[in-house]
Amino acid sequence: MTDIYLKISELSSFFRKMCYGLTKDHDDVNDAVQELMIYFFQMNPDSLKAIYDSSGKDGIIRYGAVVLKRALTSKRSPFYYKYKKYYTNLYGINMTHTSTDNFHKSIYNLPLEDDVEIKHIQLDKIDEILDDVYWYDRGVFKLYYYDGNTLDSLAEKTGISRNSLFNTIDKIRTLIKKKINEDI
Repeated sequence: MTDIYLKISELSSFFRKMCYGLTKDHDDVNDAVQELMIYFFQMNPDSLKAIYDSSGKDGIIRYGAVVLKRALTSKRSPFYYKYKKYYTNLYGINMTHTSTDNFHKSIYNLPLEDDVEIKHIQLDKIDEILDDVYWYDRGVFKLYYYDGNTLDSLAEKTGISRNSLFNTIDKIRTLIKKKINEDI
């Protein structure tokens, strides 16, 4: 496996070049490739070995290309939630930018203390609401939202059907929205 990991690490510059077809932002490219490397290292070793044994270096490149494309183009990817979502929501607030399409991530883009306080109050309300729901519903909701699982990965980890998980999460989400709107 060490040989496969070494070959993957040697491909990082190739993956960087590949990303420039999807974005011109150097930070996004570096972050996406770093996340790809982490993805490969956390991947099931048997699956990774199977990919490498069947197609060699080309199989790793094709697999990496799919992961990178998904990371840089999908709003449902872990990359989006980890890197892009926060700065995308800041665009209209306190964004310093050099053009309408390119903006800098800087300390000046951090939310105001009032905004942070309001969000903490809302998170506290959500925690209070979650304290009053059934333990199973609370646990599923926290696994999904707080631990960043997808429905598919959560279904695989817990052995609970995806539809059952969705219904539980949707029920709790609706309850939270209703309770928060009552307080407003």
